[in-house]
Amino acid sequence: MPSTLPTRAQSAEQVTAFYDAHRTVRKYVTAEDGSPLPLPADHLQTILHAAQRAPTDATAQLYSLIRLWRPEVRAEVAALTTNAHIVTASEAFVVCADVRRVSRVLEVAGHTPGHWPAIAVHFGIGDAVMAGTNLLTAAEMLGYQGCWIGGVMNGLDGLIDLLKLPQGVLPFAALTIGQPAEQPPHRPRVPRPLVIHTDTYHDATPEELREATEIMNPIAARAGQPADWARLMRSYFAQDGSMEAREPRLVAALKRQGLWAGEE
Repeated sequence: MPSTLPTRAQSAEQVTAFYDAHRTVRKYVTAEDGSPLPLPADHLQTILHAAQRAPTDATAQLYSLIRLWRPEVRAEVAALTTNAHIVTASEAFVVCADVRRVSRVLEVAGHTPGHWPAIAVHFGIGDAVMAGTNLLTAAEMLGYQGCWIGGVMNGLDGLIDLLKLPQGVLPFAALTIGQPAEQPPHRPRVPRPLVIHTDTYHDATPEELREATEIMNPIAARAGQPADWARLMRSYFAQDGSMEAREPRLVAALKRQGLWAGEE
């Protein structure tokens, strides 16, 4: 029976190999003076085109990308996020949820925008993630590598001020890309049965979680720390971990940007 796949389709092996080649890279090839190595103009246009072709709910495109261009802006964003590689990447962006633009579209057309802050966060972050992922995937297809940066949570107020983000626009993450100057190891993932569920959610057993932890342990062996994934997760997500410290900053930023749906 003849194949009905489009002629541009790649094989399953090629697709698997492409995603297996993915690395999170923080060290990039730079110019001799250490400044960022610019992307060719057509490559930049291609990755931006890919970002804008991302799926979006209700056609609204509830995201914006702030391209970091001036060295002094990059340096300040690097300091606010505690991620120095923002300075040396070929391209660096702050990926934002953005519901301001659609509200202004409604106002210009003579309509009154609704009040839906929880929906704004839900779909705005979804749109932002899809656009950023499209951008990074296109960059990897062109031979670059990159890094998602959750460290925006370390300096939300400063980023809102620096980037002049109005109400309705919230930084979600930063994203860097460039020619890799390092080859990080292949990082493991939690076993598929704990992530891909069929029809109903499968709550993992203690034994399955212990096995998953054993598989993930190598990812924690960095910066002189032991290969202990539970320790790494504890530093982020346990009581007194970094996520608890970030929580009040995010709540404050949501309130500042008019995106808080909780009780005061």
